[in-house]
Amino acid sequence: MTGISKRKRIWGWFFFDWASQPYHTLLITFIFGPYFASVASDHFMSTGLSEGVADARAQTLWSTGLTISGLIIGLGAPIMGAFADTTGRRLPWIIVFSAMYVTGAAAIWGVTPDGANLWFGLIAFGIGFIGAEYALIFINSQLPSLGTQDEVGAISGSGFAFGYVAGVVSLLIMLALFVEQPSGKTLIGLDPAFGLDAATREGTRFVGPFTAVWFAVFMIPYFLWVRDTGPAGTGRGIGDALGLLVKTVKGLRHRLSLSTYLGSSMFYRDALNGLYGFGGTYAILVLNWSITSVGIFGIIGAISAALFSWVGGRLDARFGPKPVIVAAIWGLIAVCVIVVGMDRSQIFGIPLAPGSTLPDAIFFGCGVLIGGLGGTLQAASRTLMVRHTDPATPTENFGLYGLSGRATAFLAPALIGLVTSLSGSARIGISPVIFLFLIGLVLLRWVKAEGDSEQWAGSS
Repeated sequence: MTGISKRKRIWGWFFFDWASQPYHTLLITFIFGPYFASVASDHFMSTGLSEGVADARAQTLWSTGLTISGLIIGLGAPIMGAFADTTGRRLPWIIVFSAMYVTGAAAIWGVTPDGANLWFGLIAFGIGFIGAEYALIFINSQLPSLGTQDEVGAISGSGFAFGYVAGVVSLLIMLALFVEQPSGKTLIGLDPAFGLDAATREGTRFVGPFTAVWFAVFMIPYFLWVRDTGPAGTGRGIGDALGLLVKTVKGLRHRLSLSTYLGSSMFYRDALNGLYGFGGTYAILVLNWSITSVGIFGIIGAISAALFSWVGGRLDARFGPKPVIVAAIWGLIAVCVIVVGMDRSQIFGIPLAPGSTLPDAIFFGCGVLIGGLGGTLQAASRTLMVRHTDPATPTENFGLYGLSGRATAFLAPALIGLVTSLSGSARIGISPVIFLFLIGLVLLRWVKAEGDSEQWAGSS
């Protein structure tokens, strides 16, 4: 890495968050997810289903796509990490998964508003989502090399904050120039850019190609300034990788703090992903918002996420990541209770006047907390993992971290889909995330705030 300063390496690493964040902001939560839900709901109503049943069916279909993607990510994440550590090469994998990201995102353009190709849309989305999550494993594994243990908390928080700013900027561009309102105009009163046809919702569908181009352009600083870091690998293939993975998993029984942390984060990060994956669809199906309203909601949430992540990084550096994680989870549990307890006609059983805007105001407030506390939780979680990471095998360790975040990635969508189907209510269907957060909170009791990385100091 001759000629590349530490500052440039850190900024190059930050740019992955900037480049990749729109997949989560634009595709999962605020543009494509709600668009898919509205198209699916309209499609099911056209078959004769009532609006409530069609909404539940649409949410169940979206949950199916997230469930299948989550299974693939969860099963492959630790193997990918171990293979990278045994070969000592990470950038080639990042390039491969970046290509999946771009391909999947671009293909979302083909999801037309007539609902004729919903499964094609889920497959395209899944390809890009898998690429984004696999790439993140390798990116996260580079964090220990960017600074000391005292520095990585602030670096992690700043990276997430930088990424959330990208979410705000990309969402503003989409709303101002592309996403059509019922009038056919964008948020600032323009026709969709590039002559896109509002009647066939090409402005909204352009979110796929836009996300792909955004990623390709803003990954350039990463590839210019970041190189493979960490120890050189000695393995030659998948057999060595699986051997290392089996050895590490067996070793977890001797590392109570790490094993319980992986278990805890498995549940609370799955709950958080459930909120992200279904927040926009909740607004569409339960509160009957437009895509533009969901987008404005997303801007508010992303701004709060950027601010909270930056502040959370400072609190992490001062108090350590574990107290920050606990506080964020309690805040998110409170938000979930509020979301499940209201719809357009009532709040916790208290009837509202017809046309009341109180649910909208409350949900906007929830958006601030979901974005802010979610960003803080992710940044602090990444820092706590660094405190449990063997510097000799960082990617494989973060592969386990990816596994803990994705091994049950199917669980939140599957539970939401099941409860939605059984209750016939998209609102009640969100309730399983509360219990996932609580399980994660209980397991945190056995996690050391300082981690267990001190055991590696003598061998480094």
